Order: sequence, then structure tokens, then C-alpha cells
Amino acid sequence: MAINANVLQCLTKGTPEDAWRIIIDTAVEISSKPLAATNAQSEVTKRDREIGMLDYFLSSSGWDLWRAFGDTVERTSDRIVRWWAKPYSAKAILILDGLSLRELPWLTQGAKERGFTLQGVTATASELPGDTNQFAQALGFGSRSQLQSNNGGLAHKLQTAQTESVDIAWKDCAGLINSAPNWVFWHHWPDSKVHDGSGAGQGLDMLTHDTAEQLSSDDFWTFIERLATGRRLVITSDHGYAATGYFPDADGEVGQFLKKTFSSGRSIAGSSKAGPFVPPVAMQITSPHGDHLLAVGRWKWKSQGGYPTLTHGGLSLLEVLSPFVELTK
Repeated sequence: MAINANVLQCLTKGTPEDAWRIIIDTAVEISSKPLAATNAQSEVTKRDREIGMLDYFLSSSGWDLWRAFGDTVERTSDRIVRWWAKPYSAKAILILDGLSLRELPWLTQGAKERGFTLQGVTATASELPGDTNQFAQALGFGSRSQLQSNNGGLAHKLQTAQTESVDIAWKDCAGLINSAPNWVFWHHWPDSKVHDGSGAGQGLDMLTHDTAEQLSSDDFWTFIERLATGRRLVITSDHGYAATGYFPDADGEVGQFLKKTFSSGRSIAGSSKAGPFVPPVAMQITSPHGDHLLAVGRWKWKSQGGYPTLTHGGLSLLEVLSPFVELTK
């Protein structure tokens, strides 16, 4: 499996803006093809590896594009704030914590099957590193928990919004939606499931099965209908996740450096040495959240207790890209 020659030429000859537009369009195109529950696990794995070719390019010859990522690709938080300012009479945002591009087909298929109109489907950038509370802070909240029971206060950027943050059944979520015109609803799934299965060798298969079940359920779409009735709705996430069960082991000095630097994580705060390796296996990134050292690409390494098979916080496409789906009913 290789990158299309025309795509590769654009990635190497174009501007960073051109390159990232092509990378995102390609990743969305690969991810958004229809899925069926019967073949979801094998197909999602196949797509993960296909997107892996783009990751390989970005971590080998194209690694400088990661330096341009934060300034070139619109952050999800900025897109939400920009969208929120549009003159819709009523609007809602559903943040599904940890939702990645892998889950995109269930949203687009389900919307079409149930009579929704898709107004737009794209991908936007997580905060760097991809972290739940940093995303909340980018929206002006102190943390994700601040949204619970409309406790957001007046400091956040989504004024007039009724807010909620829960990890409960979809049927119960639907019961929380009242007649307030503007809603921001943050659900902890699938991130709660990502971390439940992150240490079990086949984490992606388990999550894919659960995703197919959850996002195809009547209860989920009843909840979506409650949010979308009379409102324009965006479904997005704070970050994606890496399926490191399919990553190669970093051996020798590289593996030792990554283990010593990151332990079982994918990023550390502060200014740290990125190591002597070319192409780099870690990069220092400055973002609105300060300086961080982030693991680059699709590497895992031996660590005490085992490296998690589902994780986030580093620089790979399915970690840092979030679906951004806009729909109406």
C-alpha cells in the first residue's frame, strides 16, 4: 500500500497549507466510506493502516509539516467558536470525548438513514497535545466537569449555552434536553471506553464493536433528534486516539529514549530535548497551552505494565484530527 503519486507530489512540492488540506481530505475520504457491522472490525483496521501511510510520510520525510500543523489546520475549538457566532436562531454542539475519524461513517450513514440533512463533514485539529481539559480551556471552561448541570458560569466563549457533561445512557441524555435554544453537551463516551480497553491487546476491535452498537442504536439517534429539533447541530470531539496495537516497536537507542522520556504516555509538559534522531521521534511544540514534547508518528515501546493499545497525546493523524459534522432535521 503506497501514497498516490499525485498526492505525494502535492505533499512534497506544495505549501504547508496545500499539504495539510490534501492530508485531511485524504484521511476523511478513507475514513468516511460506508461501514457495516459485519465487516467493521477488519475494515477499520485496513483503513487505520491506509492512513498509516500518511503518518509514515509525516514522520519520515515530511516531519516539518508537523511544525506547521498548529498554525495551518483550524483547531476544533476555534471552529466551534467561529460557528457559534453565526446567526442561527438555535444551535447545539455535541462533543463526544475521544471520537476519531474511524467513527465518522456511523454518524453520516445514520444521519442519512434517519432523515437528517448533512450540512458539512470535515476534520479539524485537536489542541496540542490532544487533551480533554486543554480542549475545555480553549473554549473558556476550567475543565470538562465545569459543563455539568449548566455550571459553566459566564467566562466561557459559548455564551447563552445550556451546558451538560455526563457519562450516562443515551436514553437518559435525551431526557436532559430541555427547551433552551442553545446547547453544549459533552458526553464522555467513547473516551471512557478507550481507556477501559486500552490495555487489552485488541483494544481497537473491542472499541469498533462497541462503536457500531452505540452509534447505530435507536437510543443514540433519539438523543440526536432531541438535540437537533429546532436547532442546527454540530457533532465533534476534543481529540482522537492512536491504535498502537498496530504500531511497530521502537528498538535500541530510539526505544530507550522514548521509554525514558514518555514512560507509557505520548507527551510531556515543558521544554525537553527531542533526542539526536533524524528524522525525529519526538518534537518540541509550542501551543496556547505552553511547551510540550510530543511523540512523533506510529511508534510504541516497551514500558512497565505494557504500552496501552489505545492512547492519545502524540503526533499521529488519528490522534490529532476530530470529525466535524454539521446536520439539521
